[in-house]
Amino acid sequence: MKNFLAIDIGGTFVKYGVVSENAVITHLNKVKTPETLQSLLDLIEHLSQSLSNISGIAVSCPGAVSDDGIIYGSSAVPYIHGPNMKQLIGEKTGLHVYLENDANCAGYAEIWDGNGKGKNDVLVMVIGTGIGGAIFKNGSLHKGANLHGGEFGYMLLTNSISNSDDVWSRLASTKALVKKVASLKQVDSHVLTGEQVFELAESGDVEVAKIVEDFYHLLAVGIYNLQYIYDPEVILIGGGISQREDLIEKITQKLDLIIEKIDLAKIKPSIARCKFAQDANLLGAVYGYLKSNEIKMQRR
Repeated sequence: MKNFLAIDIGGTFVKYGVVSENAVITHLNKVKTPETLQSLLDLIEHLSQSLSNISGIAVSCPGAVSDDGIIYGSSAVPYIHGPNMKQLIGEKTGLHVYLENDANCAGYAEIWDGNGKGKNDVLVMVIGTGIGGAIFKNGSLHKGANLHGGEFGYMLLTNSISNSDDVWSRLASTKALVKKVASLKQVDSHVLTGEQVFELAESGDVEVAKIVEDFYHLLAVGIYNLQYIYDPEVILIGGGISQREDLIEKITQKLDLIIEKIDLAKIKPSIARCKFAQDANLLGAVYGYLKSNEIKMQRR
């Protein structure tokens, strides 16, 4: 049984664990994200040496990840963008390295052993500070011509474009929801949480409840659009908010209202919660590693 060192690079923490080729995680832990590239490379080298029987390294990270190992775009970890991270980690550890975007890794986890398992055409949405995701066609990840496949959050949902606040991520993400309520209550958005927003709505605050209802509506509009753009078997929803018990029910209610009013298109999106939460990126990175090796073997 082969084991792999899985690493998830985030803006606050680097999570890591050992993942077996049958999707079992052990040695799960996290450390504060290093402040420099060299410190990150030293951390990965230390982990690769301290954990025994590691066959390779699978890394989940923010940004647009190219096959050759360069991470384009920007993120809360700026030093990973530009250098060839795959090459640097490989040179530091002497092990084969696989890198992939974190949302794509979350999607891979669902295809491997989650609620997308056994399905061909799947969309995975991750709702958090923005809205990202992954597209799977015939079980394979679609990254797109510019490595932006699955960047659903850049969709425009308004009929008059004034600025970047009109994109879906800034209209219907958890961060957007908190920001709107913070503005209403005239408090700093950093001291308000998503959980508190829903508590206010459920306690009878009519104004906050209206914002929450609009939030669900905007999510449903985007999901409806995605259904007709790609027509997947299922759209899986992840991110912290996906743990809310009533999320799927609320979005479904909004979808029903949309479909009731539109007489041209009556296909109702099939939506479900992602199976994996905090460990999805680690699992998915390893599945991506395994898939990548399979493709290489087929080409030989």
